[in-house]
Amino acid sequence: MVTPTYPFSAIVGHDRLRLALLLCAVRPEIGGVLIRGEKGTAKSTAVRGLAQVLSAVDSAAALVELPIGATEDRVVGSLDLQRVLSDGEHAFKPGLLARAHGGVLYVDEVNLLHDHLVDVLLDAAAMGRVHIERDGVSHSHEARFVLIGTMNPEEGELRPQLLDRFGLTVDVQASRDVDVRVDVIRQRMAFEADPEGFAAAYAEQDAELARRIASARAAVGAVELPDNELRRIAALCAAFDVDGMRADLVVARTAVAHAAWRGVSTVGEEDIRVAAELALPHRRRRDPFDDPGLDPQQLDDAMAQADGDGRDGEPEPEPDPPNGGGASNTSSETSTVQGNSSSQTRSSGTPSGVFKTRNLVVPGVGDGAP
Repeated sequence: MVTPTYPFSAIVGHDRLRLALLLCAVRPEIGGVLIRGEKGTAKSTAVRGLAQVLSAVDSAAALVELPIGATEDRVVGSLDLQRVLSDGEHAFKPGLLARAHGGVLYVDEVNLLHDHLVDVLLDAAAMGRVHIERDGVSHSHEARFVLIGTMNPEEGELRPQLLDRFGLTVDVQASRDVDVRVDVIRQRMAFEADPEGFAAAYAEQDAELARRIASARAAVGAVELPDNELRRIAALCAAFDVDGMRADLVVARTAVAHAAWRGVSTVGEEDIRVAAELALPHRRRRDPFDDPGLDPQQLDDAMAQADGDGRDGEPEPEPDPPNGGGASNTSSETSTVQGNSSSQTRSSGTPSGVFKTRNLVVPGVGDGAP
């Protein structure tokens, strides 16, 4: 008998983590979610819970876990040697990326995975397709999946080049609030005591999430991103001095997904704020000892500045000078003073006797010139 998965709706706290996962489920083109946090913070629980919700949206959706020791052939696929030997046909054998199509590809401890494999995963997540040119086989297939990576920063960091490739990043930690910790213990012990009954108690909430995901997926293509909000996104990314244009694109896609999740047809300031909080923390320039995440005050200032830039559009004309643009009194007074000062120039007098020249006599050298 298969033990039920811990329900996604039963997770205590971690609101930002759950929202990031849901937005990527609505629009996988965002580029996946990287979850960073210490051990025992429900990272894997949230991923498996999301996969359970997505299976209600699409029965073909599956949770595919990528082992740390996986090879590139296992990930992207390889030549089907059995058909080559039996039929002499150069056939392609799909890999884990093909199995993950429509579902979730989960990479635990992604920071310990080989860099070139991380590149392959991120390319596939961003493009939604996999292209293979190897062993005399040319093949292409769809691979639209929600890429989720988890890592413990204590075990090492991802290279900045790979970190930037993840669409969204969420830092999680155990709550220090005693009431929250009590709720976590109570929920987990109730699940372990009766997994079937506990899952049944949250079945309707998970089903409602599945319906909202399906509705948002259907509506996301029709969500409008106005020019003024597009300018706000560009100004916001420029204010945080991020490298390249990937941040702008991810913020825009995430804002559209959030608007669809809310059930509105036009992206607003609230959507952009949420998108910035999820897409910019791992891309902004910061010193090694700075806290992760975005400073709320800095985000407020950047949003206000971006809002002002978006409304201005064009620079305001300079105000008219005083006196209707004519010559100012100050200039005329200045010229008058200058004229009076030139007419009152005093003549120089003859120098007094103390300024009469004298011969300088230096013993042993001679007389000075007169």
